[in-house]
Amino acid sequence: MTSPKTSPVRRSSRDRTLSDQVYERILGMIVEGRIPVGEKLPTEHVLSDQLQVSRPVLRQALKQLREDGVIVSRQGSGSYVQRRPDEAILDFAPVGSIADIQRTFEFRAAIEGEAALIAATRRTDKDLAHIRAALEELDRCVREGELGVDADEAFHVAICMASDNKYFLAARRSMKPNILTGMNLTRNLSLTKPQERLELVQKEHYAIYDAILAGDPVAARATMRIHVENARNRVFEGAEL
Repeated sequence: MTSPKTSPVRRSSRDRTLSDQVYERILGMIVEGRIPVGEKLPTEHVLSDQLQVSRPVLRQALKQLREDGVIVSRQGSGSYVQRRPDEAILDFAPVGSIADIQRTFEFRAAIEGEAALIAATRRTDKDLAHIRAALEELDRCVREGELGVDADEAFHVAICMASDNKYFLAARRSMKPNILTGMNLTRNLSLTKPQERLELVQKEHYAIYDAILAGDPVAARATMRIHVENARNRVFEGAEL
């Protein structure tokens, strides 16, 4: 007789909220240098007591920090700080928003990657002109040291419009406040770095445009996903970079 299958355990929204809070508290300790790079995190027992949360909630927070490349687990030894994000992240990210920002980037990589793929096959001359206009405005922002969030948003919206599928726009519109929060964070962080950082981001934008212009759907999707994933990774670049 076979034993009945069990359903996968689903975390409640309360657990997700708690794990996000714990994630950001531990991240804050690392960003502020209270747990230096290379140092071992306190044990789960100590951390769960210190933060007054259950082990499952703590483990979910640690899992997210590992996925973000902030900590690394060493078998039989524990978790160690691998990277210290720039302190500016705490200045530019609204309180309680960092976990949501990272999830928004995951959403964008999936949705906008497919939108770029379809845009490469459906774009019109008018669509290309809108994308190019946003790129040129971003060029100006880079030259003049401006934030450029509006132009960045216009670039990505123009690509969704070029897909000629209203559902890409609707999906993106539903997340617009989160998307703008992420763009504000990443572009503010870039302004704290040498200008080469913004120029690198702009090269990624041009790679997306070039693929759409060439009518290459595979390259359009790949360059869009790379750009969004790079933006996500740049949130947690080391303070020394």
